[in-house]
Amino acid sequence: MPLTVVRRESEHLYGRSPKTEAGLRAVEALLALQRAEAIELEAARRKAHLTRSEFQALRYLLQAQRDQRPMGPKDLVIMLDLSPAAVTKVVDRLVELGDLTRTAHPRDRRAIYLTPTEAGEAKISAAYAHFHETLVNVVDALDEHTNNALHDGLLAVVTELDQTHPVELVTG
Repeated sequence: MPLTVVRRESEHLYGRSPKTEAGLRAVEALLALQRAEAIELEAARRKAHLTRSEFQALRYLLQAQRDQRPMGPKDLVIMLDLSPAAVTKVVDRLVELGDLTRTAHPRDRRAIYLTPTEAGEAKISAAYAHFHETLVNVVDALDEHTNNALHDGLLAVVTELDQTHPVELVTG
């Protein structure tokens, strides 16, 4: 019974039902996709034996590395909304696991950069691989008209949500 509730709770979060049956099915499908992604990532996080904070930290640091933006523990304090002591524990564990390295700042001896290792990158890539591969396979099987409609509809939702709650960029 509890798992049924967890699996279906997102289906009842909107206050007003869409006007059409097709609209209702579209909303249900979007919510199911959101839930499926969360379940997939949670399973990958558990398989990697990482806490939620460790997993998030590694994701953020990998993205920063790909964007060629060096990040340190102070950045993680802001991004994870944790205390410096809690971030230190997260970083220590990721270093201990071989997923992260500490590198001295080239000009400030007191500062360090945090860099994901190949093993850390592999954990994050593996966490997203099945979800993204499935997504690409399904989209590749759709015709161009359907993909264009899907793109336009999803982008309209994202644009509206972004206007309501703009993303705050973290600058370092």
